Amino acid sequence: MGSNAPKPKILLLGRILHASKKWEALGGLAELVEPTATNREEFIQECRDGKFDGVVAVYRTFPSVSITGMIDEELVQVLPKSLEYMAHCGAGYDQIDVHACTARNPPIRVSNVPTAVDDATADVNMFLIIGALRNFNTSMIALREGKWRGDPVPALGHDPEGKTLGILGMGGIGRNLKKKAEAFGMKVIYYNRRQLSEELSAGAQYVTFDELLATSDVISLNLPLNNHTRHIIGKPEFAKMKDGVVIVNTARGAVIDEAALVDALDSGKVLSAGLDVFEEEPKIHPGLLRNPNVMLVPHMGTWTIETQTAMEEWAIENVRLALETGKLKSPVFEQADL
Repeated sequence: MGSNAPKPKILLLGRILHASKKWEALGGLAELVEPTATNREEFIQECRDGKFDGVVAVYRTFPSVSITGMIDEELVQVLPKSLEYMAHCGAGYDQIDVHACTARNPPIRVSNVPTAVDDATADVNMFLIIGALRNFNTSMIALREGKWRGDPVPALGHDPEGKTLGILGMGGIGRNLKKKAEAFGMKVIYYNRRQLSEELSAGAQYVTFDELLATSDVISLNLPLNNHTRHIIGKPEFAKMKDGVVIVNTARGAVIDEAALVDALDSGKVLSAGLDVFEEEPKIHPGLLRNPNVMLVPHMGTWTIETQTAMEEWAIENVRLALETGKLKSPVFEQADL
């Protein structure tokens, strides 16, 4: 790059809350810019006005969707032609249409933070499994209302020991959950888009989708949301499950048909559920809110200082490597061959 060449720019969408020193250090490589837009319409106008011309990389957070809306085909077309990299600060990147990013000329290379979230999310997963199995939620509510365990007292819960946990999606979070569940004496089976190596599966038994539905005492959803996984669990799938199954979801709300889950809970087919994510966050299906057997957590899977710091540092590293080497540390699965 000649000395007269303008400095490339990095666009920040969202906020850096913990790794600000590392973010500021990127100022040595590029000019750091931010939008003034507060909604999608304004953001698109800023793009059209050329405000972000020269931006080579974007760092984006999950909440920044409130400014830009989804990174869909419409947005991809108005983003500056200079843009080559998009570093998403999260494991799930369903807010980004990766296909549209890949199809653009030149393509926008997308990265996520695949493993920084594993421990914290699997911890919440385990908390929900124990809480849902033991039926803690009803009595936690009763206690605060001055009714001790409840009146009538709740049904006895179940121990995790000896139960079969079926993990749908054996990525980093699923594998982390496997270790934690085994510490509680659970037997782990899994279904994944492809069978893992012996080393990665670490003794978990690979089964078909239908076998997982039919034999699991607890089913945990740990798979990304995309066109193939949307409503992967719905009315036909609930029908194939054991009576009294426990369902836990820390992935994305829309991998379950929420209305079908409410029906399965109401009929007793599903004993209880533990949910950290919802189809229309922050709106919650009223059928989930009224059911005391459902443990509800408001999307706090990565709500820790340590994990959010690690996520930010990882995403910043993706930006830094892109500018220095032209390669991302963790390109998303769909762009592995780009």
